[in-house]
Amino acid sequence: MNVVIVIIAVLIVLAIAAYVVRKRQAHQVEERRVEAQGTREEARATERRAEQARLQAEEQAERARNEQAAAEDLKRRADELDPDVDDEATG
Repeated sequence: MNVVIVIIAVLIVLAIAAYVVRKRQAHQVEERRVEAQGTREEARATERRAEQARLQAEEQAERARNEQAAAEDLKRRADELDPDVDDEATG
């Protein structure tokens, strides 16, 4: 009779231990899900900032190309106006 009680007690303890382990694992899984969601949100925000920076860089490059073209036009105009500039040398 005592052996049966001990076996039942061991089974109860094992069942409780298994329940606690499963609960802890479920909690850890949920924590990882929450962390993953936060990381995804951070990634999206970083992606948006990178896209904005890329667009700004493209706009700045376009402005620089326009300024360069304007400078070349002004130089060409100055060369046309300057009687000391040889037309063949400016090519």
